Amino acid sequence: MKRIQLLTAFFVLLFLLVFGLATPSRAQSWSGIIDPTRAVNWSNVGIPGGVPNRTTICATLNPGASASQISSAIQSCPSGQVVFLNAGTYNLNNGIDFGNKSNVTLRGAGADQTLLVFTSGTGCFGQNAAICIENGELNWAGGPTNSANWTAGYAQGTTTVTLSGTSNLKVGNYLILDQLNDTSSTVGSIYVCEATGSPCNTQEGGSAGRSNRAQQQLVKVTAISGNNVTITPGLYMPNWSSSHSPGAWWPSTVISNSGVENLSIDNTNSGVEHGVTMMNAYQCWVKGIRSLNSQRDHINLYITKNTVVRDSYFYGTQNAASQSYGVETFDGSDQLVENNIFQKVTTPVQMNDSQGLVIGYNFNIYDYYSASANWMIYGQSFHAAGDDYILMEGNQGNGFIADNIHGQAYFATGFRNWWLGWEVNKSAQTIPIQIYNLDRYFNMIGNVLGEPGYHSNYQVMCPSSTGSPETAIFTAGWSGNGGEGTPCDSETATSLLRWGNWDVVKAATQFNSAEVPTADANFPNSVPASQTLPSSFYLASKPAFWGSMPWPAIGPDVTGGNTSWGGHVYNNPANVCFATVMGGPTNGIGNALSFNANTCYGSETAGSGSGTPPAPPTNLSAVPH
Repeated sequence: MKRIQLLTAFFVLLFLLVFGLATPSRAQSWSGIIDPTRAVNWSNVGIPGGVPNRTTICATLNPGASASQISSAIQSCPSGQVVFLNAGTYNLNNGIDFGNKSNVTLRGAGADQTLLVFTSGTGCFGQNAAICIENGELNWAGGPTNSANWTAGYAQGTTTVTLSGTSNLKVGNYLILDQLNDTSSTVGSIYVCEATGSPCNTQEGGSAGRSNRAQQQLVKVTAISGNNVTITPGLYMPNWSSSHSPGAWWPSTVISNSGVENLSIDNTNSGVEHGVTMMNAYQCWVKGIRSLNSQRDHINLYITKNTVVRDSYFYGTQNAASQSYGVETFDGSDQLVENNIFQKVTTPVQMNDSQGLVIGYNFNIYDYYSASANWMIYGQSFHAAGDDYILMEGNQGNGFIADNIHGQAYFATGFRNWWLGWEVNKSAQTIPIQIYNLDRYFNMIGNVLGEPGYHSNYQVMCPSSTGSPETAIFTAGWSGNGGEGTPCDSETATSLLRWGNWDVVKAATQFNSAEVPTADANFPNSVPASQTLPSSFYLASKPAFWGSMPWPAIGPDVTGGNTSWGGHVYNNPANVCFATVMGGPTNGIGNALSFNANTCYGSETAGSGSGTPPAPPTNLSAVPH
């Protein structure tokens, strides 16, 4: 009997290893729609369990406290506790620096109550930020603290890699894997490139990785055995290769589990480049803040993993043209940017050299661009080589672009977004989804697209250029706006998966097998067996900050919403907050508004709102869109 029990246990274990444990990362909500080579497990983004809801206050400061006093309080705060800033205005002539202090929260009484007004910033290893969350060493692409050759373990999904050395590498920290850029492109291939004069881009550089190494991925170290390193998640990209001299680099220390919450940052008169900078940071966050008029960006994520930016309001940038961003990512993996409002920010979410991100349920409006009044700049933008496997879900705004200015992106997914391709007084680059040449293997599923009465052309795809690109729903394969420029890359269009999108030109949902790349040479996708779409590609259920509002809010299976878009759209919580709680303007940019995350989304616990947000407005046509 004992022998039978042992044999039974053995076969059960064998079954689990073969059928249960071998492929769990592929059994995602997108399974059956997207081929496993074209997507990753986006449920792993952000902080496991959400942003910590810390309740013990180690220090309370009042208006009149200096930036150095606030920084000192952070340094003295025990692990897992809060430095609390009472309501009032803090006039600060220097920036706040966490100084490698992990496991501490800096929290205000609310973004409409605790007001930090800066006239200068802190150095932050050259980043010049109002608030700096960084580790204690300068580990950057131009001078890594530690580095090694990567000698084995390159297959997609691999969770064990072999390095030439592991000095100062620690379990629980992360390392950055990279490899040399490509020097040529073949039809149907992945072409990671940054060189000026090549067909891959129009301007050299843009990557913040090591020189000539735009492709990279940040992975957590879970075990070290000699030179064999176990990592999570597994390798995303399918083109890691010994022929590209793969390598690894890492900091000796990281700052982790520290964050900023429920306060306002005003950089109008500071000249500070960044509102909040995170550098060499792991599982750090910004939540419930209001940020005004930073010079370059409001949030700068540089060499970070599993960071979170959520439930916040961002207004204006001083540049308002080139290098003018809301959340800007460099060298990051598995980050979550969720449920934020962007007003008068030229490019709300700008992604560079980033992998496995989720940009979810944000709202952008009036993306002001001072260089050209009629030129529309996009809410979500890929802007450099190395942007791979990024999910954009549930966003509401003017649209998405993958450009070729600093290189190409691969395997991006847009799901259940409401992208208009339109803004007030804009007439150029007004395309809901624009994908430049050599950006390949994208997935666009269940989106609602276009502006009624404006868009009249379904697509302008390379090499065809029939019709105006400015009024098209899709453009793909060109090296410039719409059908402009050369060279043309037909693979951009033919490798594009489209399924279940609704647009104002066809006024119908497209479940069209001709828009599925079944014959792609390298990464084909079968025609989905069903027209049923999951509610989310990364959330297991309706998030708590959603309250009682309709879920999902966007998609071909949504009914009873805004009739101008076939009834397939309800405003998401960030849009409702802006329109009904904050009183956002319906025409024109407007001034910066008062904002409190708890008022919009309910009391915050574990990083998600637990109260009931305001109900959607009954007159949706009056809401800014």
